[in-house]
Amino acid sequence: MSQVEQVRRQIVELLPRLRRFARTVARNVHDADDLVQLAIERALLKYDQWQPDLKFEGWMFGIMRNAWIDEVRSRSRRERIFAPEEAGVAVGHDSSESQVRLLAVQRAVAELPEEQRLAVALVLVEGLSYKEAADVLEVPIGTLTSRLARGREALQATLSDRPGERS
Repeated sequence: MSQVEQVRRQIVELLPRLRRFARTVARNVHDADDLVQLAIERALLKYDQWQPDLKFEGWMFGIMRNAWIDEVRSRSRRERIFAPEEAGVAVGHDSSESQVRLLAVQRAVAELPEEQRLAVALVLVEGLSYKEAADVLEVPIGTLTSRLARGREALQATLSDRPGERS
């Protein structure tokens, strides 16, 4: 199997995780979809830069992170304002306790500062090791650990303050 075929196959397998990470990074469904498309396009254009002995998911998450940084810089240069996601988009008719809790967690994660949100997304949601996540974010492991600890504390504080969220 050629390297480009191998990259394509791994992208397809990783697609659900890429979409989930993009939604965490962008905090907007439409921006997240665009971000996934951009990251895949960049990966396919630069597939020869991937080393098969490196974790593919870390390489892809790094591409996505860098693509988002580029997008944010581009938007700020154009003086565009991020439009907040419309209230109620994620609210369904199911009012079960698990759905309410899931929405509360999603909101709490979205409220974290970017450094903490990305650390939480990579380690707690995507299951990357601390070293892999630190490599994706291009920070020392100690910095990642600190961001993750602060993110966990903030999530616990936010979720414990919400009515009906105490266990």
